[in-house]
Amino acid sequence: MKLSIIVPVYNMAADQKLEYCLNSLVNQSLQEPYEIIAVDDASTDNSLEILREFERKYGQRIKVLHNERNRRQGGAKNAGLKVAEGEWIGFIDSDDWVTPDYYEKLLRKAEETGADMVGCDYNLVTEHTMEVGEVVSNNDASQTGVLDEEKHKSLLMRSGSMVIKVYKHSVIQENKLSFPEGIFYEDNCAGPVWSLYFTHFERVEEPLYYYYQHNVSTVHHITEEKCRDRMKAAELLYGECKWRGFLDTYHDEIEYRFTELYYVNTLFSYMSGVKHPKLSFVKELRRGVKVKFPGFRLNPYFQRFTGAEEQELIYMQAGSDLKFYWYYRLKLFVRRMRSR
Repeated sequence: MKLSIIVPVYNMAADQKLEYCLNSLVNQSLQEPYEIIAVDDASTDNSLEILREFERKYGQRIKVLHNERNRRQGGAKNAGLKVAEGEWIGFIDSDDWVTPDYYEKLLRKAEETGADMVGCDYNLVTEHTMEVGEVVSNNDASQTGVLDEEKHKSLLMRSGSMVIKVYKHSVIQENKLSFPEGIFYEDNCAGPVWSLYFTHFERVEEPLYYYYQHNVSTVHHITEEKCRDRMKAAELLYGECKWRGFLDTYHDEIEYRFTELYYVNTLFSYMSGVKHPKLSFVKELRRGVKVKFPGFRLNPYFQRFTGAEEQELIYMQAGSDLKFYWYYRLKLFVRRMRSR
């Protein structure tokens, strides 16, 4: 088996999202045998029925698994990995789709270069179409080729999306790579850790993946639960890196990724996206980052990549959580009034 495509599915029956995704997969131009492993993650709509229908129609190509309880995308992907037989592994979100030659082009690049990880760019669309939308670069040329320590540092910092890559299955198996379960943002932990085990990364310079933008997407609705999942992903990333012996070699990179994920991104998305933010949660964020990395503001990546305004606000919070909280809320109120 050349390729296993793992598709985590949860309540994607509406608006033919799931059918559009699966149709793009069953019609791939890849000549070598491949399998589609669709994992229904305890859906409450008729997603499982749709999957079963595709299984009946394309039985030799589609394998349907069903989780009795919801394990989130990480758990669904782990279930797929357990039964995958392909030499290569690909992932796709069940509301997205790909060009007919997506996997053929990625695997051809792997054969031509000897890479064990291959990616491409993606494009953002708001309707089901094969027309190219807004193109987004996923990783860049400086990260490609044989991966030395500097390139691994770059990929640890900005690993890029996992659904826009194929991975050599043997590397996953040999290093016991998997996903956190039961949380959103599982790729924020898995992506950086996985990238450190691959030895040669290449890219196809085309937007072959279609990322569907719609209102129920995880990234479009901020809640405290999702913020806590992002914090959990950061904790798991730190724990994995420590357990796997990466903390010394990649200390600055891990410190920054933890700080960015656990604290900076969560703080500002929480304050601006949650209707009634809690001062207690803001305090928890500040205290949590200081437990792991009390000197994070001296990190060279933090000083380089964190905006000047954000750094000033973080400095303000270090002096007084209450002052930061009310200053930022007033700032948002004024900004919203001016935009009316």
